Amino acid sequence: MKKNMFALVSSIAVLGTALAGCGGGQPAAAPPAGGTPATPAPSQPATPAAEKKPQVLKMNLHSEPPTTDPGLAEDTTSGAIILATFDGLTRIGTDDKPHEAAAESYKVSDDKLTYTFKIREAKWSNGDPVTAHDFEYAWKRALDPKTASNYAYQLYYVKNGEKANKGEAKLDEVGVKALDDKTLEVKLENPTPYFLELLAFRTYFPVNKKVIDANPKWAGEASSHVGNGPFKIESWEHKSKMVLVKNQNYWDKDNVKLEKIEFSMVEDENTELSMFENGEIDWAGAPMSALPTDAIPALKDQGKIQTNPIAGTYWYKFNTEKPPFNNIKVRKAFAYSIDRRALIDNILQTGQIPATGAVPPSMVLNPNGYFKDKDLENAKKLLEEGLKEVGMSKLPAITLSYNTSEAHKKIAEAIQDQWKKNLGVDVKLENKEWKVYLEDMHEGNFQIGRMGWLGDFNDPINFLELYKDKMGGNNDTRWENAKYKELLNQSAQESDLEKRKKILADAEQILMDEMPIMPIYFYTQSWVQKPEVKGVHQTGLGDVDWKGAYIE
Repeated sequence: MKKNMFALVSSIAVLGTALAGCGGGQPAAAPPAGGTPATPAPSQPATPAAEKKPQVLKMNLHSEPPTTDPGLAEDTTSGAIILATFDGLTRIGTDDKPHEAAAESYKVSDDKLTYTFKIREAKWSNGDPVTAHDFEYAWKRALDPKTASNYAYQLYYVKNGEKANKGEAKLDEVGVKALDDKTLEVKLENPTPYFLELLAFRTYFPVNKKVIDANPKWAGEASSHVGNGPFKIESWEHKSKMVLVKNQNYWDKDNVKLEKIEFSMVEDENTELSMFENGEIDWAGAPMSALPTDAIPALKDQGKIQTNPIAGTYWYKFNTEKPPFNNIKVRKAFAYSIDRRALIDNILQTGQIPATGAVPPSMVLNPNGYFKDKDLENAKKLLEEGLKEVGMSKLPAITLSYNTSEAHKKIAEAIQDQWKKNLGVDVKLENKEWKVYLEDMHEGNFQIGRMGWLGDFNDPINFLELYKDKMGGNNDTRWENAKYKELLNQSAQESDLEKRKKILADAEQILMDEMPIMPIYFYTQSWVQKPEVKGVHQTGLGDVDWKGAYIE
């Protein structure tokens, strides 16, 4: 995820994750570099028997999930529903480490290039057995160019994954193979210390080939949706309501306490908070939505608000193929001229950190950043030089796009005002519904567009690889740099961690020197919840897992 984000949460929205050895009580083999031994996932405390309450959690989705297909999803809303209704080979536990899930055990070769997984006895929500073939099919389907998955690059760690996705190799040559119904062999391009963490990410989840063959639109309706996770979709009234219920076919159903999760779909954050205060929902704010910025001071004073930092960056993207943002100096002028601290202090108000780089603090490459916030003198100079280079005497009106959200609107209005005062630029604001907005960004129908990214795993490459390829699934900027690509490729081959960090820092320097994106702040997640809601796990990457949740 992990991910593009729709609101102030995104890596992969607040409002976009390594083990070795054998499970099942067998001695663990030596883990790959950066790995941790396999251990059972920490369990949540049981609800006291004498005080059991209806195990129904009521929440709000800020927007309609664009899809519930693991191979196509690219935003936090879709990702949360997918995590609730699917299980990967591994799943992130409450200790924020990967643990065996659909795989009951695995072995890693001495050269760290081959993983062999034993698939546990489990069923899909429709009763079909979950097999190794489901994983092989799902991964090759996502890599198939015909699928047009914007997250296919997450599978490039698998042998020949990138070549297959680019039409340079056959799908049969991809390094994932079901040796039999319960044995999956995976070959990697290079040793990848965080590979078992990656397996807990949705693009690596299985899908049911029989279901997809019967109905290509299977992931858009409750009646046709089939998953292998702790919950299943009982009903889906589009843009209105979604209900998940406990999946009785789930292999670990005894550790799933909730019987039902009821989601409303209300875009207005003030309405959502009122619903919470009126007892209509049990939770308001991140990670599925945002708190109204005007309400944050009072919620703080009342001691109701909860806040966590997460590995995510809120940024604006420039369309580098359209004047005037095809000019580096113009892009830098816009980025240097805003006051990030003022945005945080006056609008966001929940401990965000001004971003003068792309990579968040939990994996930071340059703690001092790459440029100075509110560098007005330099911004004005760069704008003047940039306009001369593109043959303009002054800037035309600029359009800043964002998806519907009170917080995005306020941030855009503040930056609109700063650009007018500091650069003399007239900026038009344009907001769109999330699904339409996402499509327009991918198609290049924007000048400057808001987006955010939450890490899919805690490594800088997850942020930097977004901009490796001009037509990469989540690039949108149409920017590409040969040296930047070369450095990212070098980092994949480098086993010395300090040398690799230096290579990635050099790459981030190029990204900030050419500024196809304008970092604004590093995320925190803020929300309010009823005290009886327990066990909702929010990871340091901004993901949410309701598997262990319960009502006390």
